[in-house]
Amino acid sequence: MPHFLVEPDDEYIVKNKPVTLTCRSTPATQIYFKCNGEWVHQDDHLIERTVDPATGLPIMQVKIDISRQQVEKIFGLDDYWCQCVAWSTTGTQKSQKAYVRIAYLRKNFEEEPMGKEVSLNQEVLLRCHPPEGVPPAEVEWQRNEHVIDPVSEPNFLVTADRNLIIKQARLADTANYTCVAKNIVARRRSSPATVLVYVNGGWSTWTTWSACSAVCGRGWQRRSRSCTNPTPLNGGLACDGQNVQKSACTATCPVDGGWSDWSNWSECGVDCSMWRSRECTQPSPGTGGKDCQGIDLQSLNCTSQQCLQSEHKNTKSDTKSHTDTFEGVALYVGIVAVALCLTLILIVVVLVYRRKKEGLDADVADSSILTTGFQPMGIKPSKPENSHLLTIQPDLTTTTTSYQGTLRSRHDGTTHTGTAKFSMTNGPLLDPLPNGSHHTLHNGKMTSDPAEFMTRLSNQTYFKTLPRDVANTSYGTFNFLGGRLTIPNTGISLLIPPEAIPRGKIYEIYLTAQRKEDLRLPLVGCQTLLSPIVSCGPPGVVLTRPTILSMDHCSDACPENWAIRLKKQNYEGVWEDVLMMGEELISEPYYCQLEAETCRVFSEQLGRFSLVGESLNMSAAKRLRLVLFSDAYCSTLEYNIRVYCMDDTQDVFKEVMQMERQLGGRLIDEPHVLLFKDSYHNLRLSIHDMPQAHWRSKLLSGYQEIPFYHIWNGSQRFLHCTFTLERLNLSTCELTCQLCVWQVEGEGQSFGLDFNIAKVTLRTCSAGTFSFGSALAGPSAFQIPYLIRQKICSSLDTPCPNGADWRLLAQRLKLDRHMSFFASKASPTSVILDLWEAQHFHSGNLNQLATVMADIGKQEAMIFLVSDGEC
Repeated sequence: MPHFLVEPDDEYIVKNKPVTLTCRSTPATQIYFKCNGEWVHQDDHLIERTVDPATGLPIMQVKIDISRQQVEKIFGLDDYWCQCVAWSTTGTQKSQKAYVRIAYLRKNFEEEPMGKEVSLNQEVLLRCHPPEGVPPAEVEWQRNEHVIDPVSEPNFLVTADRNLIIKQARLADTANYTCVAKNIVARRRSSPATVLVYVNGGWSTWTTWSACSAVCGRGWQRRSRSCTNPTPLNGGLACDGQNVQKSACTATCPVDGGWSDWSNWSECGVDCSMWRSRECTQPSPGTGGKDCQGIDLQSLNCTSQQCLQSEHKNTKSDTKSHTDTFEGVALYVGIVAVALCLTLILIVVVLVYRRKKEGLDADVADSSILTTGFQPMGIKPSKPENSHLLTIQPDLTTTTTSYQGTLRSRHDGTTHTGTAKFSMTNGPLLDPLPNGSHHTLHNGKMTSDPAEFMTRLSNQTYFKTLPRDVANTSYGTFNFLGGRLTIPNTGISLLIPPEAIPRGKIYEIYLTAQRKEDLRLPLVGCQTLLSPIVSCGPPGVVLTRPTILSMDHCSDACPENWAIRLKKQNYEGVWEDVLMMGEELISEPYYCQLEAETCRVFSEQLGRFSLVGESLNMSAAKRLRLVLFSDAYCSTLEYNIRVYCMDDTQDVFKEVMQMERQLGGRLIDEPHVLLFKDSYHNLRLSIHDMPQAHWRSKLLSGYQEIPFYHIWNGSQRFLHCTFTLERLNLSTCELTCQLCVWQVEGEGQSFGLDFNIAKVTLRTCSAGTFSFGSALAGPSAFQIPYLIRQKICSSLDTPCPNGADWRLLAQRLKLDRHMSFFASKASPTSVILDLWEAQHFHSGNLNQLATVMADIGKQEAMIFLVSDGEC
């Protein structure tokens, strides 16, 4: 098939100068342009033929000129497009469409900036809406004729809608500001807007109070301040108030100190002397009074008899001291001896334990959650050191791992009649196969307790962040026949295709939905989380084909408004970008298909994934789901209505329903979808049009508001507002009102509510049931029987000259956008069928698939009919 080396790009016609479109392809035998659905005349092409010196393949290049008259003649100012078509011996390829537009820029601004007078440190917003033009005009701001660079001047910010924000006005920001719009045609300047930054005067801090004017008794003291913090400038207001304050004071008279009485004489000391003391506390000197005069300590020699008694007491004291010292040393020696004995015993125990551990088999000693339950069927490794990390020697003392039942479709084969090209009535493709038991994988090592499995997972090093939430986890044991894991009511599933697990291997695989509060994803700038955070594993298992992880997303499905990335958490816990939507590389182990509400991730490695979007403009919007609840029973005058605002994904809605079930709430209206734009504006909610004769609102304000960043970058999975109403009479049961939800300065929605608070008009949350995760192993997990699938792949994988191969199957299933990805796989047909299985697990119709196969024209050898004996 030919491929394009150069594709035509969008061009703009400036004044009357024509533009040239260029296209180059290899290998190509013919190449022409088609404009607006019609072929361009052969004489208008400039064709150049060369040969690639590296490969020897022919290269063809073609150029055409497009004039202003051609564009205006046919389409006026509407879009005019051209597309390049290349032929080779095996088929044709079309290039991307190149749009040719007439460039212009009108003279008048739709909105010009207005001058302002602002106070110091105030935020300033200067609006500018440039003139209409093609291509859209770029905007730059000038201050006194000098261009403002927000990168080098962080105090300035140019918003996505081209407005200028001065974050904190400074005196130096007093200037003339001009909005300049320019494109490839012209350059326009707005009228200058004068920004005057004034400074209101501010008082300095009060000085300390002066000393009291009186030395002893009543007097005065004063303090002052000045209007210099800051000084008023540029017409700012002067300070309001007094600059001097006076206050009465009383100075305390000085008090001279006086001695207390002498203390009693002490006992006679070793030096045959005794002493006594006194203090200057009667009264203590104060407020500048004099200290006491004289000595505060006296000593006196003792008599001879008092000295002899003192020496005798000292001798007894010394003898007792020596005895106590000897006893203390003996105690310390005993403690040290006991400590040494305990240390020797501990060393011996550690050495014995380590020697026993070294004697164990390496695989058993190092086994973890990655090896538990991963037992190959009938295969025993020859050497322990060569065994795979994910397999261990089978335990022959337990129940043998086996598959019971026959290969068959997951659904009952009801007979259908019709006039399709391919007979659907007699073939066993849709008929029930004999011995209708489902395929179930039985493993003697498999635990049946979900809580035990989650506890074992969360105890491992890598899985410390896994919550022990059985309701949000599914797990099972799988072999080469593959299977499927599903977390009910969340939209999250993992498809393990046949042959993805190597033959002879058995893996125990889990799938869990993380809560935002359990695992915070780092977001920067305009990034927002568009999907649940999903973990599947264990990481490191060897897969020979990509699995398909399905999960909901809440973007508005407008790719031009978003830069969407697939993020994966590595072993160090750091989130990494592994895929940029629209820039997928077929050589990478990840690929993604973004549908209206679901994301399908092809991954050859298991791990923890999430979808993060970065808005490219203010038109980008997230889908929010608004859900209303109230108490199931109301016996008081007060009545509460709870309005939840959450991402429009099934897993969050399931969590809210579970919480309201515990609270005893009931759903009073069907969920509504609201598009929340990246416009930096908050979300407001209010209730109106209540019958004033029977109801009134107890809220102090007219509306409740959820900040923009709590929704766009918040870590909470859902936010809610509570409206407390009051009925004037207990007999009032009917409530009719309007709930208005809108984004500030944006469009909103209004929902009418009409219900009886004494009756359950809609389902109560307590009636909802949420089943635990389910796992299907082997053929029971797939719509297409295994043997039929193998024959389809062997038939369509081989290229056909007339195109009746896997490429036509992808086109009929509307999957031709992923042709390059399918072509990079060893069996493109099997990957297409895997994606079909993931998309149509609940709603798949084998009749429709068989009709597509018949339309391709592969029924001549009855290749899709499988006899009962083969099954």
